[in-house]
Amino acid sequence: MRNSSFLSGIRPLRLDTVAAIIGLGLALVMLPLRLLASQIYIETVPIVLGLACGLYLLSLYAQNDNPAMPTLSRPALMTLPTLVLFGLSALVALSFVQGERTIAFFVLSGVVGTLLIAQIVFSEDETFNTGLVLLQLVLFAFVFRFTALYATPGYIGIDIWTHMDLAGSILEERSLSAISNDKHYGSPLYHLLVASSALVFDVPLRAALYLTVGVVMPLSILLVYATANLLISPRWSALAACLFAMASYVSLWGMHLIPTSMGLVFFLGVLYALIRVMRIEYTLRDFTLLLVLSLAVILTHQVSTFIMLVVLVTAFLAQLVFMIGPFGLNRLDTNTFRTKKPVNLIGLVVFNFGLTIFVWSLTPYRQDSFLGTVLSFFTQTVEESAGFLNIASGSGGGGTETEAAAPSLLDQVVPYVDSLGFLLLLGLTFVGCLYVVHRKRAEQSVFTLLLASAFMLVFVMGLPMFGIRNFIPTRWFAFLYAPMAILGAIAIRVFIRDLDPRLAVVTVLLVVLIYPGAMAFAAETNTENPIFDQQHEQLAYSESEIVAVSSIGEMTGSPTGSEIRPDQQLHTDHPYFTVFGRTGAYPSSVYVTIPEDGTVQHDYVVYRTEQTENVVYFTNEDGRAYHDSIERSQLCRPTQATVYDNGDVNFCVPSPVSN
Repeated sequence: MRNSSFLSGIRPLRLDTVAAIIGLGLALVMLPLRLLASQIYIETVPIVLGLACGLYLLSLYAQNDNPAMPTLSRPALMTLPTLVLFGLSALVALSFVQGERTIAFFVLSGVVGTLLIAQIVFSEDETFNTGLVLLQLVLFAFVFRFTALYATPGYIGIDIWTHMDLAGSILEERSLSAISNDKHYGSPLYHLLVASSALVFDVPLRAALYLTVGVVMPLSILLVYATANLLISPRWSALAACLFAMASYVSLWGMHLIPTSMGLVFFLGVLYALIRVMRIEYTLRDFTLLLVLSLAVILTHQVSTFIMLVVLVTAFLAQLVFMIGPFGLNRLDTNTFRTKKPVNLIGLVVFNFGLTIFVWSLTPYRQDSFLGTVLSFFTQTVEESAGFLNIASGSGGGGTETEAAAPSLLDQVVPYVDSLGFLLLLGLTFVGCLYVVHRKRAEQSVFTLLLASAFMLVFVMGLPMFGIRNFIPTRWFAFLYAPMAILGAIAIRVFIRDLDPRLAVVTVLLVVLIYPGAMAFAAETNTENPIFDQQHEQLAYSESEIVAVSSIGEMTGSPTGSEIRPDQQLHTDHPYFTVFGRTGAYPSSVYVTIPEDGTVQHDYVVYRTEQTENVVYFTNEDGRAYHDSIERSQLCRPTQATVYDNGDVNFCVPSPVSN
């Protein structure tokens, strides 16, 4: 009896309180890591985690006589949509007049985003107009993305040139066999959609891409709203959609329209269907929808498939939590705990894993199957380069390390600007996770979001700390933002309801004022015209640069790699050299290597004015990439002949006279 009395006394122990205290402890333990390695997340995540746990504990023990937070008046709420629409019109006008998205565009887009979020957080449920806010949000997403697409003559990004070449081959041969030797042969939905749309609509491939994937991407944010609305009220569901729509990588895949973009759309559908079957008395139709959407992901994109499998595994683990009860949740009083049994997902998980292994085993990739090649790469990484704090390089110059140099103040600040929006959302996610851990609020659906966020953060931030980047962590962020946005909206609701009103106003205002602008200024949202052009390369090209690629290809006959001697390789900067290879204009194209004396020794080089006016990537004699600018005389030397010159691009080759 004494033991029984003791157990009954400890049963009410709150898991969220314990988790918050553990989180504070982890934050303190991780703080010294900044002394061992210099990396943005190592330096910031412990602080963000500590602040999030501290704020949550304050919300638990706050004693408020008047917990209501100030809200906007009805006339103000009626005025804000007009201001948003006016701001969107100004964004369109700016992009037309200036011919590109400039700093003024991104500043104004941050202001418009702030006005949008303010309508949600500073209103009340009775005055909140869901349809009006969602309309503004979709319009904002369309304007932010399509102004970039309109202002860019070609495509935005690197990989898209390869994918459009593959879609063009399918369209030309009217058969999928045109890409039978490519890894995308096993996941062809994107290429088939673009090729068939060009055929049906009788438009060029570029227009077909924008009319299909380009249009669907801004609309897909409504799937986040629909998913969140299964868990929380429409007001906070709209906030989740807003946080997701403004996220940097979500914007990126709305402009760099590749299979990742289409995979993200289907993934959001899978997430919605998954949460739906957990929240309702589902029918065979609901489960069939989940199955079909998961099949669509598998046939669209390999990385998206792996991310989906991770989420399905987390959903299965959430099922085990409530069936086996390692946290004691299954012993709770049914008056305070969800009585609906967890959904059995073992069949879905096994089916998707089995189908994925089957498809990847048949997909060709580098003289082997895709599955075999990926496993080989991963094994090689673990054996040769994995190690604690063996931090691999991020994006940029082909994944190589930048040359060591004393960074300027701006160089030191830019990484924090790029990461600020993510860190804000990460802090909100921590708070949302703590909230849903509470016994009275715990259920399979929210635990799926919690575990999915945790597992995906391991792939995004955890494994790269050990030098493992085989899973391409930069592709995960947009997918990760979906559960993060929902948990973040829950966190804002917690602050408004439970924090001291003065602290709540300050906290929420910081999010409202900073988050939209921080995401707009992040490098991923302005790749076609970087705000910090001395720190980030431009992943879009002018009309003359695109014309030069095709013209040089015609001049040289677009020789295959086997026909080109090592001394005949075409050298230019990154990312420009990638266009020559990915379009087939000159397949053997690589970095320019700049020796210590600054004069290039390559025979076949392409110079463009971008190399002088801004900074691009080159390599040094050690093969390490670095950001710099050069003069034309360093690349096209007097001993060479200029065989192509369109004013912006020069193609220089060995001069017959010098020979």
